[in-house]
Amino acid sequence: MCGIVGIYHLDGQVVSKAVLQRATEVIAHRGPDDEGYVFVNTRDGVFGTAGGRDTPDAVRASKYPYSPGAEIDSFDTRAGGFNLAFGHRRLSIVDLSPAGHQPMCNADGTIWIVYNGEIYNYIELREELKALGHRFVTRTDTEVIIAAYEEWGYDCLQRFNGMWAFAIWDVRKRELFCSRDRFGVKPFYYYWDGASFAFASEIKSLLQCPGIPRMANDASVCDYLVWGFLPYHDDTFFDGIKQLSPAHYLVLASDSRLEAKRWFSLDYSRELALPSDKSIEDTVEQFRWLLKDAVRLRLRSDVPIGTCLSGGLDSSSIVCLVNQFVRGEGALPPSIVGERQETFSSCYEDESVDERRFIEEVLRETKAERNFVFATAEQLWEDLPELAWHQDEPFGGSSIYAQWAVMRMVNKAGVKVLLDGQGGDELLAGYHPYYGTYMVNLALKCQLPRLLHEARRSSGLIGAGNLEYLVFRTVGMSLYGKLPMVFQYGMRDALDRFRGIHIRRALNPTISDDFLRHGIDKFRKFSSTVTDLQRRLYNDVATSLTWLLRYEDRNSMAFSVEARVPFLDYRLVEYVFSLPASVKIRDGWTKWILREAMQGVLPEEVRVRKDKLGFPTPQKAWLWHNHDRLRGMFCEGDVLSQKYLNVRFIQQNLDKLLSSESTAQGMWQFLNLELWLRRMFS
Repeated sequence: MCGIVGIYHLDGQVVSKAVLQRATEVIAHRGPDDEGYVFVNTRDGVFGTAGGRDTPDAVRASKYPYSPGAEIDSFDTRAGGFNLAFGHRRLSIVDLSPAGHQPMCNADGTIWIVYNGEIYNYIELREELKALGHRFVTRTDTEVIIAAYEEWGYDCLQRFNGMWAFAIWDVRKRELFCSRDRFGVKPFYYYWDGASFAFASEIKSLLQCPGIPRMANDASVCDYLVWGFLPYHDDTFFDGIKQLSPAHYLVLASDSRLEAKRWFSLDYSRELALPSDKSIEDTVEQFRWLLKDAVRLRLRSDVPIGTCLSGGLDSSSIVCLVNQFVRGEGALPPSIVGERQETFSSCYEDESVDERRFIEEVLRETKAERNFVFATAEQLWEDLPELAWHQDEPFGGSSIYAQWAVMRMVNKAGVKVLLDGQGGDELLAGYHPYYGTYMVNLALKCQLPRLLHEARRSSGLIGAGNLEYLVFRTVGMSLYGKLPMVFQYGMRDALDRFRGIHIRRALNPTISDDFLRHGIDKFRKFSSTVTDLQRRLYNDVATSLTWLLRYEDRNSMAFSVEARVPFLDYRLVEYVFSLPASVKIRDGWTKWILREAMQGVLPEEVRVRKDKLGFPTPQKAWLWHNHDRLRGMFCEGDVLSQKYLNVRFIQQNLDKLLSSESTAQGMWQFLNLELWLRRMFS
C-alpha cells in the first residue's frame, strides 16, 4: 500500500524535480518506509532513477540494466530532457526487503510501473506466469502486475483479485496505461490540459504542481450543500481535477489521444422468486465459501494484521472467520495475527450509539484482544482541521471522525493491515430503508402473499410504525422525483417549515436556486431506482459506497494503515448480485444469506440482532458541545464559505440549526465546507 504520483509533459517540457519531489513528499503518510523516483525521456526511451533512504542497490544491480539510483537531490532532470516522471512512497506490506522498491521495471527497462494496492491472488498468478516462461526475482505483487501486463496486455486487469491504482509507462508503445480497481477501493486523481498530464493518490499532491489551478468546483459544492450528494465517477470538489472512475482504465498516447474505458461491468438479477430448499442450501454454502476465501486471501501479509470490530454483522463475521482460520482450523499460522487477534472498536458512553454489548459477545467467543477508543466532542474540534486536510474534500458526517480515531489507535498499536466490513450493507441490503424498497418492489411485481408475509415479519422486527414509514417514504421519493419542479420547491419549503427552520435559507440565494435545479435532475435519476431493490443496491455500490471507500482510504492512510475489505472481493460481489433479492431480505431479516452462512460461526446474539446503527456517532451532541466555537467560526473574521452560505442567517439561527438531527446534519456540512476551504484555499 503506497502513494503514487506522476507527471507527463507531452509537449516535451522537462519535469521539475522539485515539483515531483514536493508532490510525492506531501503524501509521505501513505508510505513512510521508502521513496523512489524514475525520470524518462519518452522520445528516446532513456531513463534515470533516484531513490530514498532504502535504495535497493544490490537488487537493482543484479536485476536491471542500469546503475543504482542517485539521491534525488543530486539528480539533474534537465540534462536528460526527462519529460515523464513517477514518484512513489512505500508502505511495506509484502516482501519487506528492498526488492519491493518502486518505481519498478521489467528486465529490459521497457515497462515501468508505479503502483498502490494489493493483488491478493498474486501467488497463484505468479505460478501461472512462471509456467508461461516469466522469471521473478522478488516476492512482490508489483512484479506480478508487470509480468501480467507483458503477457496479457490490458486484459491482465480481468485476472486481478484485489484493490489497486497504478500507472504503467510502456516504452515500446510510447503510451501511459493507468487503471483503477473494480469498486474504487484505491484512489486515482488526475489533471489533463491537452499538453500536460498529472496523476496522484491524493488531490493535495496535484495541488503542488504550479500549472494546476486551485479552484473549487461550484457544482459539486452546491450538490453537497443542497442535496447531500458527493461527487462520484469522474467529478471532484476541485475544478479541473478528475478521478478515474472505478472499473476504468485510461490510456494516454504520445500523440495526446486520451481514452478512458470501462473494463469491468456488474450485472444483477431481476428475480424476486425464492429458490427451492435444496437450491437455497447450495446457495448459502457457496456464499459461505466465497466469503471465507475472500478473508483468507486478505490475510496474506508479512506484517501484523488486525480487524475492525463495530459489533455489526459484517465486521463481527470477519473477526470470527479470522479466528476460525487461525485458531480453529489451523489453516493459517497464528503469527499472522499475533498471540491474540487485535480488534479495534469505536465506543461511546452514550448507550443510544454504543455497541459494546455486541462487541463483547464477539470478544468472548474469539478471545480476541480489545482496543476501544472513545472519541469526544473536544477531540473532534481539535482534530477537524487535520482531518479535513487528509480527506482532501468535504465529507458526509461525523462518523468519518470516529473511523479516524480508530485508525489512529491501530497505528499506535503497531498494526499495519486492518480488515474491515465495508461494503456488506450495500451488497446485502443491510440498512433498514431497504425494507421499504423491497416491499414496494414486491407490490409492483404483484407478489402479494410474499408481501404480506414479509410485512408481518418485518413489523415484528423493526416496529410496525417504522415499516409503514419506510414504505411510504420509498413511494414518496419515487413520486417526488416525477413531480414538476415548482411542486418540488413547494414541498421542500413545507418540510422546512414543519422542522421549524428553513434550512435552504442558510444557503446564499444567488446560487442556491440554480444548483437546486441542477440537483433535481440527479435526484430524479436516483428516485427511479428506489422501488427496485436490486437496482438500488447496484446504484449504491456505484455511488455511496465509493464515498465510504474514499473516507476509509484517507483515514487509514493518514496513519500508514492498509485497510482491506473482504466483502468487496469481486467473486463474492458478482455471486451475490446474481442471486434474487429474496436471499438478501427474507422473513423480515436483512442480510438473510449472511445470517444463514454464519450459523455456528457468529455468537447467536450478534447473528440475530434486530437493530441497525451503522457506525453511529452522537453528532448533534458533539456540535452542541462546540456551540460557541461554531458561532465564532461563522461570526468572526472572513468566512470563506460566504460565497455559498447565508452567513447572517446561520449567525441568527445557530440554536435552531442544532436543535434536530436533520438540521444538525446541515450544520455539519456548513462547518465541514468552511474547514475545507480554509485548509485548501486560504
